[in-house]
Amino acid sequence: MSSPAPHIHVHRRRSLAGPMVLILIGVIFLLGNMHYLSWQSLHHYFARYWPALLILWGVVKLLEHWQDNRAGVPSRGIGAGGVVLIIFLVLVGMGFTASDRINWNALRNEADIDGDFGGLFGNSYNFSATVEQPFAAGSELKVVSDRGDVVVNTWNEPKIKVVVRKKVVADNEEQGKKIDGETQPTFTTAGATVTLNANTGGAGNKTVASDLEIYVPQKANVEVSTRRGDIRIAGRAGNITTSSHGDVTVADNAGNVAISLRRGIVRATNIKGDVSVDGRVDDTTISDVSGEVRLSGDFFGQMNLAKVAKGVSFHSSRTEMRMARLDGDLTMESGDLRARAITGPMHLTTRSKDIHLEDVSGNLKIDNSNGVVEYRAGKGLGDIEINNQRGTVQVMLPKNAAFQVDARTTRGEIETDFPSIQVKSDRNSQYASGTVGSGGPQMKLTNDRGDVQIRQSTGLPAPPAPPQAPKAPSAPGLQRGSLLRRGHVVVNRGPVIREPRRYAPGTL
Repeated sequence: MSSPAPHIHVHRRRSLAGPMVLILIGVIFLLGNMHYLSWQSLHHYFARYWPALLILWGVVKLLEHWQDNRAGVPSRGIGAGGVVLIIFLVLVGMGFTASDRINWNALRNEADIDGDFGGLFGNSYNFSATVEQPFAAGSELKVVSDRGDVVVNTWNEPKIKVVVRKKVVADNEEQGKKIDGETQPTFTTAGATVTLNANTGGAGNKTVASDLEIYVPQKANVEVSTRRGDIRIAGRAGNITTSSHGDVTVADNAGNVAISLRRGIVRATNIKGDVSVDGRVDDTTISDVSGEVRLSGDFFGQMNLAKVAKGVSFHSSRTEMRMARLDGDLTMESGDLRARAITGPMHLTTRSKDIHLEDVSGNLKIDNSNGVVEYRAGKGLGDIEINNQRGTVQVMLPKNAAFQVDARTTRGEIETDFPSIQVKSDRNSQYASGTVGSGGPQMKLTNDRGDVQIRQSTGLPAPPAPPQAPKAPSAPGLQRGSLLRRGHVVVNRGPVIREPRRYAPGTL
């Protein structure tokens, strides 16, 4: 009986396809880190030629299969690691291909997103130039720019001078110079309008930012439009119109100013004409305006207004405000509004704000909720109507003032320093009415779940409110300086007021 043939162990060779592909990918990324290739180029080339890695893999596997057949050994398979690497290459390659077809600059501009997608890959190169253009008397200047700051200066020459400071993102310096040549500013004339185009879009999907410093005759009207960049204009005698995503500063202008923002800060001072602002605005500072101030849109941050001769109108999703004149100043934040030296009629409708008005002359109407209302009369007392909810209403009037009052509160208390005002109670409500002095202007005060205080002022300006330390938690419905009696909250005499319910910060 013959013995069985001995078992021969055949050592399976390992494939070189995976290591070769990984080495090639590593070399490519090493060239990127050493700046022999830009990351933008790597992204573009990988998105277009990644299937070549699969072809290389397949060629290596065919050669290994042919070599194994000649050696009489089993062919080397793909293996679990190879399958994972192939799937990974296919998914990543398809993702890069899809992203390479997207115009990221156009997407950023359309979605109004900050940042430079094109600047993530490539090197930055700076260029500068100066161009001039004749400018006839009576002409208007229109400036168009996709990206970059615009500064408009005044001079007496009958021409326009533009100083261009440009940043270009490119693969190399030679390409940067080519892009610079393709994105030089251009002038076109149509009738009395001269248009200066920064031409930053001439580079396609390459990122170009051109800062323009423009010198133009003083009396010319100026219109500046930029997708993203700050605008600064000063010392003009004509009308100014701007549209941008960025900060806008206008100073010392004799004409009207119209500002449209997609996000940014507004500063306007010493304007002889009207000022209008609309859009999505962060901080706003406007002062010394001889005309009217009109504000509309979504306003965030802080608003500061001062010395507006012909009235203020403000409209947002939360607040509606109008006044005839502002001789003092006004500061408004998300939960607070303070103003002094106001000439009415003034109409204010808002919510979730503490309102503090001092030295107000003329008629006044306020509708508010979730906040306190403090009103200190000025020299010319007018008709007053205040409607509030969940917050104290306090009015301060001169001792010798003459007026008629009708006040009522639900779930609150009415207090008065004027003996001729009679207070009556009915269950959870209190009413007050009467005539002070010889009568005159009508005062109507209505409050729901809050107190009403009618005080005699000393004739001195109200002291600034001291900073308040954080309050310790207390029982619901009780405030510091209060006491509980027969189920009612009674506020002690004095300036202590009920704290309002707070809401998250948002538009003004």
